[in-house]
Amino acid sequence: MPQQPPQQLTAVGVDPFDERVYRAVLVRHTAGPAELAEDLGCSAQRVVRALDRLREHGLVGRLSGSRRRYAAIEPAAAVEALVRSRTAELDSVRAAAGDLSRLFDAAQAGGTDEVEVVFGSEALGRWFVRLQQEAREEVITLDRPPYALTTSNPVEATALTRGVRYRAVYAPEALEWPGVLADIRELVGRGEQARVLPGLRMKLAVADRRLALLPLSLDFAGEVRAAVVRPSALLDGLVDYWELCWATATPLDGRPDETVGEEDRLLLTLLVSGLKDEAIARQLGWSTRTMRRRIAALNTALGAANRFQAGVVAARRGWV
Repeated sequence: MPQQPPQQLTAVGVDPFDERVYRAVLVRHTAGPAELAEDLGCSAQRVVRALDRLREHGLVGRLSGSRRRYAAIEPAAAVEALVRSRTAELDSVRAAAGDLSRLFDAAQAGGTDEVEVVFGSEALGRWFVRLQQEAREEVITLDRPPYALTTSNPVEATALTRGVRYRAVYAPEALEWPGVLADIRELVGRGEQARVLPGLRMKLAVADRRLALLPLSLDFAGEVRAAVVRPSALLDGLVDYWELCWATATPLDGRPDETVGEEDRLLLTLLVSGLKDEAIARQLGWSTRTMRRRIAALNTALGAANRFQAGVVAARRGWV
């Protein structure tokens, strides 16, 4: 198996591909997108997007002049700043522990000024609609089964048309529910940014970072309880947790590439998302045998020995 490139900056929020770009800039001292694209075997547009993110992280700076050229910021200072930033984020989440305990106590008593506890599937559904209707700038969500009433969200399409930004992190299990993947693809076509992250253990929706809706249990067969969280340290902690999930999740809305068909790109996305063979075949309307044959063909085209390598190579090429 070929040696994989180091991915040492993932823990501070740097995408693995962006780290490769950063290392390439370090080797060259100064470089332009075309040079880096040639070094890395990818498109210049993908390198430009990575360089923009690296600038936001404070890892590279753009040199003066009409041509795009970049230089690396001294790594010890730049990476230390990222570590301090991520440490502050984690401290914020840790500091919310007291408020989470207060949330638990509030659930027993019926609520506080910052936390209102609502009961029943219908109340949860009404608050989810209200949260989106009141949003003016952005709705961020963590989405996973089970679903209290329905898997579809018709309110989102309307909100997107009036300029509300949606960013959603889905659990792989959500993609296995009938119709969910098709709904996501339609919403992505309307402007939603979607990512997938294994291991999600909660559902969450936040509007404009000022109002959150959080089911207190995933057992929707029993009494449904949810917390409506208003501005507080708890709300800040929930938003910080969502940001950590977003930073480590895999995009579901990869850009089309003329070298790979839409079906194969979707197949790769589902593989990277961690779905099982049967679930992938069901979502694509294929037999399991056909799906595995397509995977074998993709492995050959990508020069990969297994699915993991295929996902890595596809991500490097910008296919997913």
